[in-house]
Amino acid sequence: QVQLVESGGGRVQPGESLRLSCAASIKITNIFRMGWYRQAPGKQRELVATITIQDSTDYADSVKGRFTISRDNAKNSLHLQMNSLKFEDTAIYYCNADIDGLGYRNYWGQGTQVTVSS
Repeated sequence: QVQLVESGGGRVQPGESLRLSCAASIKITNIFRMGWYRQAPGKQRELVATITIQDSTDYADSVKGRFTISRDNAKNSLHLQMNSLKFEDTAIYYCNADIDGLGYRNYWGQGTQVTVSS
């Protein structure tokens, strides 16, 4: 029903920046909460950042002050600006759409790889 396509991943060196994008197949004004999650090798998927239709945001402590989540309602896209990247940021990053904010209608993209390496 809802398709999400991530882009912008790649390989960068520590301290560099990267900007991820997520294109949604529906108007994101119909999505209560969108977010970015990540999964590193051997680890569980974890929340990185979320943003509601009212622009309320929430960040994981590990990325607070370095990452910024934003939504472009006109373009139906979600973005994650990642600055001062660290080795531990290496993971597959997934775009998420929680339609009603309760987890009942929840959709995921296929993910984009972010690798921070020297």
